[in-house]
Formats: sequence, structure tokens, C-alpha cells
Amino acid sequence: MAKKNIVIRKQPKFSATLQTDTYQRLINNTLGDPDRAKRFIGSITSAVAVNPALQDCEAGTILAGALLGESLNLSPSPQLGHYYLVPFKVKTKEVDMEGNDIYVAKAQFILGYKGYIQMALRSAQYRSLNVVAVKAGEFVSWNPFTEELICNWSKADNRDDLPTVGYAACYEYLNGFRKTIYWSKEKMLAHADKYSAAFSARDYERLQSGNVPDDEMWKFSSFWYKDFDAMGMKTMLRQLIGKWGVMSVDFRAYENDGKALNIDTAGNIAPDTNDGSMPLIPPGIPPIPEAENTAQAVNLNDL
Repeated sequence: MAKKNIVIRKQPKFSATLQTDTYQRLINNTLGDPDRAKRFIGSITSAVAVNPALQDCEAGTILAGALLGESLNLSPSPQLGHYYLVPFKVKTKEVDMEGNDIYVAKAQFILGYKGYIQMALRSAQYRSLNVVAVKAGEFVSWNPFTEELICNWSKADNRDDLPTVGYAACYEYLNGFRKTIYWSKEKMLAHADKYSAAFSARDYERLQSGNVPDDEMWKFSSFWYKDFDAMGMKTMLRQLIGKWGVMSVDFRAYENDGKALNIDTAGNIAPDTNDGSMPLIPPGIPPIPEAENTAQAVNLNDL
């Protein structure tokens, strides 16, 4: 049996879609300030322009994620790393003339670890807040009871290129209270393997050893594969601040309400029942038809 190709449905140009009356009205009504709306449109258009993978995504999913980022006062710039709009593909019930399955590409909001730091600092309760990847040769000991972490921190210029053996995060309040946590690389791998459906620790080892064929690389677009240390540091901040820290109003809203609204091609807001990743829509809004529930990752360019 011949192997089927993956066909991604082409989308209208995002910048042109964003200029339609429907989307302009939605943005202006949501933000309520013409100057803010103009700045928002410029920022998100630039972010999409530098990422070809996003250009294949449904405009409504890009806009939904960007509006969530805007509500949190975070920048869409990939260089700042506050948050990312990550493409993934969803299988439809359609096939092309050659019998290949047709997929649609959607964008999902992913909060970056620098975004966590931004929202935590807005509480104005922290004297310091930091997270770091511990490199090979630095770790000495960790006492989970006294929270004493001893490391011989490297001063080498190539420190970032050294293998990571663990992750440490800590904060200090203005009143002097301190909290420190440490996870080994093995613990982080187990955490990602358990809680991320798009990640496999076994496949990660295959990827690191170069044993993944080129035609399978599209399966490894999860940020856990693309930048494990960044995801590890974000996880540490979430564990540290979410369990022990004082959170800003924005941070609490994000943690409680979750992700983004789903905006369809007509500019209407509707619940997304695909994978539970975009909940909490105002009640009473009718749903739109959903694609088959088989979300998979698409090949990404580095953000």
C-alpha cells in the first residue's frame, strides 16, 4: 500500500485577512483603543511574517493566541520570548483527488519562561527571581529539606554549550523570604514524558543521538524537542511560582482560565473542542463544526 502524503490546506495571506472588515471590527471591539489596535496589528503581522510555518495556519487561531498574549501585556516578538504561537496540524475528514488526507494548520498559544517572569514581577513582591540550567561539572549537592543547593558555577565562555544536568529556580521576596527548587535532568525528562502528549523521552534520546530519519523530523516540532532547556526552565518557574509564589492578577487569570479563544474564518468566537487546549469561552456562544480529533505537529522553523 502506497504511503499517503500529508496535504496542508492553503490559507489566505494573513496580513490580507487581518485587514478585512470582520477582523478589524473584532480587534477594535476587543481592544477598545484604536491606537492599541494599530500597534497590535503591526506586531502580530511582523511576528507571522518571520515564521513561514505560521503563514499556513488559520488566521483565526493566530489572532486568538495573539489576543491572549495582548490581554497579558506580553509581546508576540519571538526574540523577546514572552510567548510563542506554535503551529500544529489537525486532520479533517476530507481527502484530495489522489486520496491523501487533508489537514488544516492551527496556531496554539505557548507561554515562554520569560513571560512567566514578566507576569510574576508585576506583582511587585519580588526582590529577585531567577531560573538557570545547571551544566555538567557544576552540580555538587542538593538538600530538599533545607533547600540548600551547592554548585561550582562555571565561568567559561562556552558554558551554554555544555550538557545540562539539572535546573534550579529561586526567588526572594522584599520581606526576605526565599524559596529554591532543583530538578535533575532525568526528573525533567520524566515530567515531560508524563505530561506532554507531544513528547517522548525515548524519541528525545533518538533525536539527540541523530537516529531520526529526515522524513520523520516533522514529528519533533514540540518545543520540548526544539528547546528542551527553555521548556525545562519554564516548568521550573511554573512549579516555583504556581505552588509557592505570589502571582500577579494577569498570572492568576492565565493559570485559572487557561488558553485562548477560538475564532473561526468568519471572525466569530466559538468553543474549540479539539483537544481542550483553548477553553473558557463566554457562555451561550454556539459552537462551530470541528475537524476530526487527530491533532499532530507540523514542521516548524525555529522561532
